Amino acid sequence: MIPLNEAIDTVLAAVRPLGAEHVELLDALGRTAATEVVSPEPVPSFDNSAMDGFAVAAADLSDGTAGPAGEGLVIVDELPAGRVATRPLARGQAVRIMTGAPLPAGADTVVQVEHTREHDGRVVVERAPEPGSNVRLAGEDVRPGDVVLPAGALVGPAEVGLLASIGVQRLQVARRPRVAILATGSELVPVGEPLKPGQIHNSNSMTAYGQTLAAGAEPVLLGIARDDPDETRRLIARALDEDVTITSGGVSVGDFDFVKAVEDELGVERLFWRVATKPGKPVVFGRRGDHLVFGAPGNPVASMVSFELYVRPALLALQGRTDLWRPWVFAAAAEPVERTRERVEVRRCRLERDADGGWLFTTTGPQGSGILRSMALAHGLALVPSDYDGGPAGERFVVLLLEGSRPERPPFPD
Repeated sequence: MIPLNEAIDTVLAAVRPLGAEHVELLDALGRTAATEVVSPEPVPSFDNSAMDGFAVAAADLSDGTAGPAGEGLVIVDELPAGRVATRPLARGQAVRIMTGAPLPAGADTVVQVEHTREHDGRVVVERAPEPGSNVRLAGEDVRPGDVVLPAGALVGPAEVGLLASIGVQRLQVARRPRVAILATGSELVPVGEPLKPGQIHNSNSMTAYGQTLAAGAEPVLLGIARDDPDETRRLIARALDEDVTITSGGVSVGDFDFVKAVEDELGVERLFWRVATKPGKPVVFGRRGDHLVFGAPGNPVASMVSFELYVRPALLALQGRTDLWRPWVFAAAAEPVERTRERVEVRRCRLERDADGGWLFTTTGPQGSGILRSMALAHGLALVPSDYDGGPAGERFVVLLLEGSRPERPPFPD
């Protein structure tokens, strides 16, 4: 066995980012920016009103002309959004203005309409704002030359809106990795088919499909390879046409575990087999050229945990992402923690806040590697170091959250 950190480093060292392609802006949602985007223009491109109200000169607010004791300001124009004033504002004047309308020359403040009173074509300011209030200045959001999207960033709804605001119609994004997903084992039956004695439904391909999609990659389901060397060889050869292969099952030491031998025949260079983790010890990783090959254990939880630890970071790195890691926290055990032996144990857990605002975790019940419900109930994965002697409630461990991404690598234990 090799340590967990060594296995992760080996996987990431084998990754070569994929090429890029241009797509329409809306098609870039959920994709990864292949190059940085620099704004050629300011946003907003003009000073404009942040409120419905009256555009005025701050000097008129300070000398009493506009206030209740004065005559008020003469309303000389009305500016809806999209219309530009035809003349500058003079002292003693005001312009009725709507949110988003360009500020007329000579005005530097907007008084919101709720703080004014109109009479005889004039406006009286009953509550004067600070000079410069309620004005969005040109370049307040983005200045020319600002990097609005760095290379390697995930393009989400806010990023799409920001790019639209500077006129971007098409974007260069990383190509999505195509991921061949193959389950192995004669006991497996496709979902929807009735089970015969001794058979189980193929859940591993379904979870790998979902995890692949969530990592921004494109899953390619290749079905089930029965425990037959020829069938296994044919389907793995097909899988090697894609960017990444994920098999589940067939990587241990049983008489019908053919995956490693078949991959050897097909020219896959094996970089490791067996990692000091529980679940997920018999995971295998190799490559053929730039093609990455992952062999996950057949037990459903072991398969999902192996994806989280090795496959997911690799898929993000293939897309040039900079946020390869799950968010993580230090959390205190809310229950006694059982001992470990020579492997890091990845325990499925739920999180809650304690009275001081810190994190507490409890395991999701039985932690067997075949109990998929332990993953469905989990908020995160608690990492208990190898050769841990066991301890009382209150001891703190790293917990990987099962949603989101961040750039900082977790302190994975060995």
